[in-house]
Amino acid sequence: MLFRTAKLAQLAEFDDIIDVRTPAEFADDHIPGAINCPVFTDEERVIVGTLYKQVSPFEGRKVGAAMVAKNIAHHLENCFKDHPKSWKPVIYCWRGGQRSGAMSIILSQVGWAAHKLEGGYKTYRRAVLDELEVLPQKFTLRILCGPTGSGKSRLLTALSGNGLQILDLEQLAQHRGSLLGRLPGQEQPTQKSFDSALLLALNKLNPERPVYVEAESNKIGLITLPKALVTAMHASECILMETPLATRVAGLLEDYRYYVENPQLLIDHLQPLHQFHGEKQLSRWSDLIHAGDFATMVGELLTLHYDPSYLRATAKHYTKFPDARRIPMPNIDVKSLEHITSTI
Repeated sequence: MLFRTAKLAQLAEFDDIIDVRTPAEFADDHIPGAINCPVFTDEERVIVGTLYKQVSPFEGRKVGAAMVAKNIAHHLENCFKDHPKSWKPVIYCWRGGQRSGAMSIILSQVGWAAHKLEGGYKTYRRAVLDELEVLPQKFTLRILCGPTGSGKSRLLTALSGNGLQILDLEQLAQHRGSLLGRLPGQEQPTQKSFDSALLLALNKLNPERPVYVEAESNKIGLITLPKALVTAMHASECILMETPLATRVAGLLEDYRYYVENPQLLIDHLQPLHQFHGEKQLSRWSDLIHAGDFATMVGELLTLHYDPSYLRATAKHYTKFPDARRIPMPNIDVKSLEHITSTI
């Protein structure tokens, strides 16, 4: 064999993790810390795949080999040129096959201690899913509950600043977790990328100390939470934040200021509620938005839609919610939250 192989558990032994898959594959998900040095562009992979299937495997490999050689030469001249002889990279593709093998052979022939990752990304992905099936059960979770606008996300930030352990699922999912939770100008990660980021976050936590998590449904926007994590959350102790409606409305208008600045966007994002509240109510909310009376609109949206659904879902799924520790939250400013963190 012209190249050496490495197992997933050995990744920490290498100077660099090189992902030779296409940029699109890399963007979908990759091993944390990996750098993308593709041996095919996205377009080249399509060309080779088409030749392989429609003409012959031989023609696909012949054209593909020229592309691979050209792209590896580019990386040698640009990405790898300053690495010393002692450099030790590990290389992976989708299944640990020809793409990573080609790169490994050439780097080894140069004189570097290049290794190919056994099983490639596919093995890594399987390991992520396997870990997410068992790891959440090892933690003692504390669930922050409270209707929309109670300040749960703000309290998470304050707890982290006070040295307590948190798991910020909405930050990982890049979504606020509600109908209006899409962040402006920001796409959510892919499901695979979220899973990788979640596992990385869990591995940084100490199982011997409690971890504070905001109550969530099993989906945050387009992202689905691992079943084992949802199960662990549902069985955990709860902390109920009791925040007055006026405080919640003011806080939401601060956190969602981009809707105040773009009223039509807010109206558009409210349209899915038509099935629950009808044309008359949606028209009223649109009129309030056009009039600039966001406080009234948000207050009605909370009392008529968010609060009833939140309380039903929380009481149904979080088994210890009836015994939740209640924390009065008259204010959710930084100073008030810092005081609360000292009592938790």
